[in-house]
Amino acid sequence: MRTRSSVVVASAAGSLVLLCLATSVYAQSGIIQPVSRVATLATGAIQGTVQDEKGSPVAGAAVSALGATTAVAYTDRSGRFELRTLPPGPYLVRAHLSGFVAPRGQIVDVKASVRTSSSIAMRRNAGTNVIAAGMAIESQPDAPADAAAGTSAASSGGDDHGETAWRLRHARRSVLKDATIPADLLAADAPPASTIGEPGFFGSAADSAHAVTNLFAGTAFNGQVNLLTTGVLDSPLQMFTPENFSRSVTYLALGAPVGEHADWTVRAALTQGDIASWIVAGDYTTRAPATHRIDTGWSYSAQRYDGGNFRSAVDGSRNAGALYAFDTYSVTPSITLTYGGRFAHYDYLEDGTLLSPRAAVTLSPADRFRISTLVSRRALAPGAEEFMPRMDSAVWLPPQRTFSSLAGPLQAEYTNHVEVEVERDLAAATVSVRAFRQRVSDQLVTVFGVDMPGSPSANLGHYLIGNAGDLDASGVSAGFRTAVAGRVHGSVEYAISRAQWGRGDEPGVALLVMPTFAHAEPDRIHDLSTTVETDVPETSTRVLVVYRLSNAFARPFTLAESASGDSSSNVDSRFDVQVHQSLPFMDFGTAKWEALVAVRNFFRDASVDSSVYDELLVVRPPKRVVGGITLKF
Repeated sequence: MRTRSSVVVASAAGSLVLLCLATSVYAQSGIIQPVSRVATLATGAIQGTVQDEKGSPVAGAAVSALGATTAVAYTDRSGRFELRTLPPGPYLVRAHLSGFVAPRGQIVDVKASVRTSSSIAMRRNAGTNVIAAGMAIESQPDAPADAAAGTSAASSGGDDHGETAWRLRHARRSVLKDATIPADLLAADAPPASTIGEPGFFGSAADSAHAVTNLFAGTAFNGQVNLLTTGVLDSPLQMFTPENFSRSVTYLALGAPVGEHADWTVRAALTQGDIASWIVAGDYTTRAPATHRIDTGWSYSAQRYDGGNFRSAVDGSRNAGALYAFDTYSVTPSITLTYGGRFAHYDYLEDGTLLSPRAAVTLSPADRFRISTLVSRRALAPGAEEFMPRMDSAVWLPPQRTFSSLAGPLQAEYTNHVEVEVERDLAAATVSVRAFRQRVSDQLVTVFGVDMPGSPSANLGHYLIGNAGDLDASGVSAGFRTAVAGRVHGSVEYAISRAQWGRGDEPGVALLVMPTFAHAEPDRIHDLSTTVETDVPETSTRVLVVYRLSNAFARPFTLAESASGDSSSNVDSRFDVQVHQSLPFMDFGTAKWEALVAVRNFFRDASVDSSVYDELLVVRPPKRVVGGITLKF
């Protein structure tokens, strides 16, 4: 059988610089933990003021920033604003307020752990901006008084209250052209009885329409639309198979601020193919600074199999829903408490109700120094990665694969997790050390490409799930993240952990992928995870690469290997590559178009309190390819 020594050599060469740091930490610590998450990059902020043409502050203006993410803030009485927690990169910053002419957007480059200043000047407008088709009537605030009087007199005559004026006041909105209609023309809003046969009906309809218009006029909506095509492949030759990319995905997100202290977002995704599925979700988040910062939301997803392979249609259709709520309570400026949980229900499980509580405390005894503790109990349903995608993921996909049980009924996995983490900011870099301990019940095992007697074929679009048993794990990890030259942001985390397996109800499932399961010695796991994100402003390109190397990735073993306990060839890697190419020639207004291409063979997204084996015990995950167009507005 072919060994994987070539994979080890190639991976070691690519991570040589990163290992230098990890080796020194390991020499001092002795034992380091398995990496269960990728360190996040430090964020930045944009602050500034909004003034009118006379230099006076403008209060209540909505300031939006469009870039790697979308953020909205409102100016205070002194015209000041601040947009916090922005991922580094370029942002298009604009200001909006009724009664003012919106200025041209300006590009602001946000850097990690830095507040960037921006000043915006707005010009007052005496007219009212509407969107009309084929009309461009501009107000003239500087016109002579007699001309203004003539206009006012004309507006009081019969001609300006005729059918033409009434149609102008109630013209339908369009995307064709911005028009500015004088305020005196819009003063009289009710249609004349001489031109409308039923003034009572149309008058009430007009009042309702204007009430709705006024309700949304000052709301700064933002959103995103994805039109994607996805495919799954196990070999390079499958990239040239047209039917492999027959699934299409439509994704829509819409959000807006709630006053000055909160934001709401609604998301939905739909796919059509052999598997017809959809997912809807919403969230409500309050902004910092605040004594209580609430993060709450819900999601619901459904999957129905419509294909001709009845071996994969195990349950016909499946549904899952979830509710979550977390509160971040600032006890003092240096003490923060976060608590909450997630409640989920899966209709295909015998005990489908799952509760995942979590609590964390963060202490900041000194500037740029933090100590955090976390206690959680995480319930993971088999197939949850299909129904509950992460809300912050750049590629948000509905359920696209089917799954069935390896042996017996499907059971959820439970992870009791405790950890302590220390972080120190050094200029534009952050160094972290973390220690943890966890107890896992009914550890999940996911298998692709293995045919079991009496089970559906585990091909690229279908996989098998089983429970390997219980385990205890502990360890520590060291991480480092920084920004290089303002264009490259990266992180690295190296870890070692020890895991002791107990006897499970299905030992055959564990022996299928882990021959060491039959031995009493604990497993020693080495992990190296790296993340690199870069922006190329000359070509408006953003690239994200996530790479993980470990000596404990599972694979199917032969009977001889299982009997000998030979696991020396378990070293493997997982990756996620995303390329976002901006299309500035398609931009209009505040809209921003991007072309997206992504390739990954990660099966699950990392979570801070996930089991150390969640990704390691996924056998032969296929590569997923996603491509399409993204519109952000």
